[in-house]
Amino acid sequence: MTTPVLFTIFGASGDLAKRKLYPSLFRLYKAGHIAENFAVIGTARRPWTKEFFEQTVIESLGNLPDNPRQAYEFASHFYYQSHDVNDTEHYVALRQLQAKLGQQYGTQENKVFFLSMAPEFFGTIAKHLKSEEIVNGKGFERLIIEKPFGTSLATAEKLNAELAETFEEDQIYRIDHYLGKEMVQNIFAVRFANIIFEHIWNRDFIDNVQISFAESIGVEDRGGYYDHSGALKDMIQNHALQVLSILAMDTPKSFNEADVRTEKIKVFQNLKKQTNEEIKRNFIRGQYTDGQIDGHTYAAYLDEPNITENSQTETFAGGVFFVDTDRFRDVPFFFRTGKRLTEKGTRVTIVFKKATDIFGQHAEQNILTIYIQPTEGFSLFINGKEVGSSFSLTPAKLSFRHNADALGNSPEAYEKLFFDVLNGDSTNFSHWEEVKASWTFIDQVVRIWQENQVPLHLYPAGSMGPQAAFDLLESYGTDWHWKPDTWYRERGLL
Repeated sequence: MTTPVLFTIFGASGDLAKRKLYPSLFRLYKAGHIAENFAVIGTARRPWTKEFFEQTVIESLGNLPDNPRQAYEFASHFYYQSHDVNDTEHYVALRQLQAKLGQQYGTQENKVFFLSMAPEFFGTIAKHLKSEEIVNGKGFERLIIEKPFGTSLATAEKLNAELAETFEEDQIYRIDHYLGKEMVQNIFAVRFANIIFEHIWNRDFIDNVQISFAESIGVEDRGGYYDHSGALKDMIQNHALQVLSILAMDTPKSFNEADVRTEKIKVFQNLKKQTNEEIKRNFIRGQYTDGQIDGHTYAAYLDEPNITENSQTETFAGGVFFVDTDRFRDVPFFFRTGKRLTEKGTRVTIVFKKATDIFGQHAEQNILTIYIQPTEGFSLFINGKEVGSSFSLTPAKLSFRHNADALGNSPEAYEKLFFDVLNGDSTNFSHWEEVKASWTFIDQVVRIWQENQVPLHLYPAGSMGPQAAFDLLESYGTDWHWKPDTWYRERGLL
């Protein structure tokens, strides 16, 4: 089924648009979700022509099109307008172009706006969309916002109030692209479609949960942005807490957006409030120094381009959350994220409690791992009997990974999110109540870190973060299950 719609992308000349948005829209086009009755208006400050814009779109598609004609037909639906977000006259011209294209392509007044710009422009754009009657109440009108949504609770509240002048909450789609990833969505299936898991998915059987967002790259060309953000705001306030909410939520009444959102919001509202002293113990910040791994030498964060001299910005954030509900009270949810770690990988590890010992020998804990990227799949460690005449326990690994064909055909995160927007499904987007609750908690950590009430732990590039992050888990009687640095050290590569 195709959806008639007019997309307007603010920031159409940017890197995100070229790397993610245009290819994702093409996949929707190729799959038949958008066809003849769609158009895209790209806006940015650069004085591009329609022809130049079309060529930019075509080049962004790479080898996705079946043939050149398909690429050109798709790109013919794209129109460009040079735009100053502060200039009222430019919105008047935008409205006129919107009306023309709406009639030409029969979009039935359905409109999707994508703000791929700095957050300080969001309020200005939303105000003009209303005052110049680009948003006019005809057809569906939906606003997609890229992260970050504010830099603190105060800025997020201000931003939300500005958007609320033009859009209702159910019209606002706050992107967290991790929620569009196939395996993040698969957590729902693992939990709620398998009785063997859902009935033990609680504090009686789960010892701890570990969430890792590891990046092997440094800050690359994002030094200027990253130095004002840091790992905590860049990854934990949004991605990690969103994944946590899916892991910790109670069973929804049904798998519709209203019921799922209700249970997710409960998780955010029940994040255990930690005292300043508890935060100092339970949250670790770190920064990478120079280091070597597998024969490659990497510079320290302070030597990267566009980094402030003696910067105290953290490139690693680790710690523990608690969800104060009957299901998970007192179960630690450990998290870590960092730049220049040993390997790139996003995974969730569920560590189950030890079984009652009737054999008089060591039995490994059952561990379920959900691999989110770069590979996608599951593994489950169970105990079995070793082959032989004696009764000896041995761990066995049950593993499943998507094959190459499945991965090649699975939708990219942005494609899935665009598809959801077209269908008015906000399940995989952040609701204001979720954003508000997460910033309320993270603000307290940020304040303590900015006041340097805790040390900034250094860790060499190529490691899995500062020793303090390992000591934290040891203080809770456990350890990180995923330790790729061990493999490298055993082979003299780290």
